[in-house]
Amino acid sequence: MVKAYLRYEFSSAFGVITSSANPAYDASGKLLFTSALECISVWNAKQGSLVRTLSPVVASSSGGGGSSGAVAEVTVMACAPTANIIAAGYSDGTVRLWDYQSGDCAVTFKGHKSAVSSLRYHGGGALLASGGRDTDVIVWDVVGETGLYRLRGHKDQVTDLTFLPRQSKLVSCSKDGLVKVWDLDTQHCCQTVGGYKAEVWSLDVHPEAGLLVTGATDDEIRMFAIRDPETAGASDAEAGAATAAAAGGGGRDHTVLVSMGAVKRGAAAHERVALLRFSGGGGWLAVQGAGRGLEMFRVRDEDEARRKMKRRKKRRKEKSTKKEKEGKAKAKAGGADSDDEDEAAGAGAADDGEDGIKAGDLLEAVQLVSSKHGKIRAFAFAPPATRLPAGVACRLALALATNQIEVVDVSAESPEYATSARLELPGHRSDVRCLALSPDDAALLTGSSDALKLWNPRTGACLATMDSGYALSVLFVPGNKFAVVGTKAGTLEVFDLGAAARVHVEEAAHGGSVWSLAALPDKSGFVSGGADKCVKFWQWSVVTTAGAEGGGRSLRLAHSRSVPMADDVLSVRVSPDGRLLAVALLDATVKVYYADSMKFFLSLYGHKLPVLCMDISSDSTMLLTGSSDKNIKVWGLDFGDCHKSLFAHGDAVMSVGWVPGTHYAFSAGKDRLLKYWDLDRFELLLELPGHHGELWALGVSQFGDFVVTGSHDRSIRRWERTAEPFFVEEERERRLESLFEQDMENTAADRDAAALGGEGAAGGVAPAGRRTLETVSAADSIIDALEAAALEMDRLRQADKEAAEAERAGKPPPRPLPMNAVMGGLPPSAYVLKVLSGVRASELEQAVMLLPFADALRLLSYLPRWLEAGGPAVELTVRLAVLLVRLHQGALQTTAAARPVLLGLQRRLRRAAQGLKDVVGFNMAALGHLARRAREQDGGTEADVVAGVKRQLMGPA
Repeated sequence: MVKAYLRYEFSSAFGVITSSANPAYDASGKLLFTSALECISVWNAKQGSLVRTLSPVVASSSGGGGSSGAVAEVTVMACAPTANIIAAGYSDGTVRLWDYQSGDCAVTFKGHKSAVSSLRYHGGGALLASGGRDTDVIVWDVVGETGLYRLRGHKDQVTDLTFLPRQSKLVSCSKDGLVKVWDLDTQHCCQTVGGYKAEVWSLDVHPEAGLLVTGATDDEIRMFAIRDPETAGASDAEAGAATAAAAGGGGRDHTVLVSMGAVKRGAAAHERVALLRFSGGGGWLAVQGAGRGLEMFRVRDEDEARRKMKRRKKRRKEKSTKKEKEGKAKAKAGGADSDDEDEAAGAGAADDGEDGIKAGDLLEAVQLVSSKHGKIRAFAFAPPATRLPAGVACRLALALATNQIEVVDVSAESPEYATSARLELPGHRSDVRCLALSPDDAALLTGSSDALKLWNPRTGACLATMDSGYALSVLFVPGNKFAVVGTKAGTLEVFDLGAAARVHVEEAAHGGSVWSLAALPDKSGFVSGGADKCVKFWQWSVVTTAGAEGGGRSLRLAHSRSVPMADDVLSVRVSPDGRLLAVALLDATVKVYYADSMKFFLSLYGHKLPVLCMDISSDSTMLLTGSSDKNIKVWGLDFGDCHKSLFAHGDAVMSVGWVPGTHYAFSAGKDRLLKYWDLDRFELLLELPGHHGELWALGVSQFGDFVVTGSHDRSIRRWERTAEPFFVEEERERRLESLFEQDMENTAADRDAAALGGEGAAGGVAPAGRRTLETVSAADSIIDALEAAALEMDRLRQADKEAAEAERAGKPPPRPLPMNAVMGGLPPSAYVLKVLSGVRASELEQAVMLLPFADALRLLSYLPRWLEAGGPAVELTVRLAVLLVRLHQGALQTTAAARPVLLGLQRRLRRAAQGLKDVVGFNMAALGHLARRAREQDGGTEADVVAGVKRQLMGPA
């Protein structure tokens, strides 16, 4: 009989405050968004409390997708300027739009082949542009939930991009050292700005002044005036910049960016620019270097810039006059020749040409903002709607590389800044190196390089934080009120968990790192093993301490005996029956002793590299070891024989643990995977991906209902046992299918890239989406629907023919046809429309592109009927008509059967689209009229009018 097992699935993750992506504020400034690996944390900016976590749905392996891989990490975020939407780009190339009020993922865009590196909304929020490491820029229609087009031209990763205000233009920069201006109407590059010595890392547009700044690897901040080629209006910023047309491609009439010079950076000039942004009001420019500093520049207004320009011109004129006098004096003395005079005259002419406002006139370096708590990874300005204290010019949220957020207020009058808030408690500053579950599973203790944290493992709430040494091992004391930590310095530290304080330090516990702690089954003490080649036994000791409040009882450690070993001790374990002690040594062997007398019993050898972890089953009969050689081995503790050696992970095995009362076990490795094993049958049951860094530790609950893991990515993850059964063979097949499907998807992507390979260098345009398993499935469903509809139409025609023949013969009519259960009783045309309406808007274009021409022609024949019927299908029908004609234009021209269909579309398409446009225009005019009437009557706003109309239409909430 085939054995069934209960599935473990990912339940929750906690411990990460901010990861690699930039922070972002919402439009009101009340909410702050940070990336937490694959999730987005929504924080109350004032209270510092977690409001919500936006987590993508992790597909279960039972859902037919195989043992699903880890969800990609968030790489960049951008908040919509109007709606309650935040866009997030991921490392697998997807872009998700989240409704942060409801916590739902509104839409998912799949277009990039690698990580998304930049995101930017259009001013109105209707368009979203994304740049990726695949060198492409994609423009998405947020309202229509679909991709518009892909812009190709960069030769390396797109590092940043922005829309130009009041123009249909997009500017992007790349690691190829170029800044490109894209005309969104023609979908081509209209200007390329060069002259950079290396990569261009960031750019931004002033919200009001029509300025663009760029930051690169060098020590300069370059500024450009934004010129509209349609109006061609010259401003002070453009005056005297006739030679700046060389910065762009093409003639002056098509130049959009006009150079205004550069400003030298200050203290952080030796570091490349990582990010630069204007504040919401445009009064400040923050330039983040690749180190710890954030340079703040004040942006002068136009009057100040003019005064600065006049002073600059005056100084230049005085310098020129002085130089001219010196030249005349030298000429009289015979010390100057005509070449020197010509050079001085040329310099004066060049100076006279610099008449406009320059970058140095607009930007004033004010101060350097830094954090003593860590390196700044990214930052975000608080929006203008944020209420700031008196004297504060702007507020910034700094995402630090030490897993914390620091909110800084910059003073308006003096070059000072102050930290107003810090988010640091719900996470470690470094990776989680060790963890332990309490015997009753009510508490979780985790250790890192500088702190120990106590958690509720079921809710993920951080209960206490205690400063400690570099923790390598941790152990709960019986009673769960105290804990012992072994450190890298060789000390043993005792913590009172109720008081969240360190109460004792055993300084000379070991002469090297304390790698492992193991409790004795009789609860009298514990065993420790360290790098000093020694195993030590300790007993609990309670002492009375004197204090200002009358003293109290505290826990101490009493050393009972030491046992020297031949090599460094990496792990120790005591069998649950208290009979045996297993010691893993640096020489890749495991020594087994009798725990009472320390008499040698067994030597287990076979690993090629040192054993890093091990555990003994609850029946004390089997020992499981994990090694740096990527294998786990199962040993019998009766004779010391190796039952099985299994290649377990793609990197070193860092932690193993038995499920109590069973011979099931978990293993965690540096390959970021948690694996579930049946070690009676020596079979892999489940692969549980999810972590984004090496796994260091795991803990299994006393009843095996959940598992907790700690990782280098600073996250702590909880995996729960569900009531869903699974079979090993099915799971193995799903893993193979997932590998095959992933390979197929990569092959299709490579084929598409090869087919369109020439367009990148030429600056071409391509479809926005990409072929995925979802689009292939959608195309299959459309083809199946067309086939089913064709069969149903043949069946209906045959029934009509039989009815006509019966009528002519004077026979009774045949029985009516039964309802087609496959089509749900719908007519063929309505059934095809239903299937098409079920395809996501973001996947429709790619799905239609995969249809063969014969199926595309059949689909085209349904469009006139849908247009004639009207209703909500008009928009979808118009989109399909444009898409099919554009894709198959050549074949349609040479197909006679397509002519009547196209003629039918010609008669109905414009009329239907115009009718839809009239409805939208009527509604907009009505809303405008209601808004004007509300303002005239009681001073209400348009939002009040919209809310009132919703109440009338939908009733009270």
